[in-house]
Amino acid sequence: MPIWLKYAVTAGLVVLISEFAKRSDRLGAFIGALPWTTTLVMFWLYVEKQGSGKIGNHAWYTFWYVLPTMPMFLLLPWLLQRNWSFPAAMGAAVVLTVICFWGLGLGLRRFGIGLW
Repeated sequence: MPIWLKYAVTAGLVVLISEFAKRSDRLGAFIGALPWTTTLVMFWLYVEKQGSGKIGNHAWYTFWYVLPTMPMFLLLPWLLQRNWSFPAAMGAAVVLTVICFWGLGLGLRRFGIGLW
């Protein structure tokens, strides 16, 4: 599969979601929350005959990596409602996400799951 096609489909999807979001907050968030990127990556892996083990591993790790991003989606709007500038609020949300990644990684090690 040509790489330019992958770029075009992936970029087109991001633009489409942002256009929906401009028209409707709820619909844009709903469409954006669907696992489009992960689904596309797994599709690209399948088309490129990477095997079910590789695709399964991608899905497994994606599950664990999504969890520590969830608090960001609560902190960001909370800070914006309190008149934080977007860059400052996004920066704080990123810092929180990094802390959550670190904490989850350490916590999962106790169960034999290594994220890094």
